[in-house]
Amino acid sequence: MYPAHLLVLLAVCVSLLGASNIPPQPLNLYQFKNMIQCANRGSRSWWAYAHYGCYCGKGGSGTPVDELDRCCKTHDDCYGEAENLPACNYVMSGSYYNIYKYECNEGELTCKADNDECKAFICNCDRTAAICFAGAPYNQEKFMISSKTHCQ
Repeated sequence: MYPAHLLVLLAVCVSLLGASNIPPQPLNLYQFKNMIQCANRGSRSWWAYAHYGCYCGKGGSGTPVDELDRCCKTHDDCYGEAENLPACNYVMSGSYYNIYKYECNEGELTCKADNDECKAFICNCDRTAAICFAGAPYNQEKFMISSKTHCQ
């Protein structure tokens, strides 16, 4: 093998090693976004919930700052329960990667009966959260708060 080929092979291997540390993008968050839009009938963008309080968005810690943030914590806890279900215990079956079947009809969300056990559980986590979001007051001051000062 020529030295130039070895350099190319080495570069590809290093690139693949670096890429292996990048987590795959959640697939069902698109569905969750659509459920939120359905439940609140488009009155607020899903993005308004992505960085709200201590629990809406990635991760979470401390005490929820209000009712809406409690909806997010409950959703996080529900996904945690899904991860512990034997039906959700296979590769790429986790909460963020399972694509389920549901229906939105004039603000009413229904998880389809033909979802398997894992998908049904995750669908109901998202459905419950979307309905909770739609019923909870939204306080603009809680959007993009500092987790270091508010979420201990």
